[in-house]
Amino acid sequence: MPRLMTAALALLLVLPVSADETTDREVQHLLEFVEASGCIFMRNGSEHDAADAADHLRLKYNRGGRYVNNADQFIERLATESSWTGKPYTVTCDGQTRPSGDWLQEALEAYRADREG
Repeated sequence: MPRLMTAALALLLVLPVSADETTDREVQHLLEFVEASGCIFMRNGSEHDAADAADHLRLKYNRGGRYVNNADQFIERLATESSWTGKPYTVTCDGQTRPSGDWLQEALEAYRADREG
């Protein structure tokens, strides 16, 4: 019996932590928001349309989701800068360019406010 408990505990320690339902719902909303935005995203010196940006963030979430415990951390850790170069992501909407993290945080706050009210 102690061996079984030790094995079970070891398995729990090596399994990646998955996002909870609220986190996943909020991140999925953000990914849909990006995809539907029609904005241009700048990543590592290259422009990407909204669909490509959403696909890229979706890939980062699928691969790195274990490093986030909530949607705020998704924005901070995965959606604001390149994990390869450290260069910040920007988004241009209606002729105005701004950091993607700020833009996404505002979208998340609006989503949460809509769900509460």
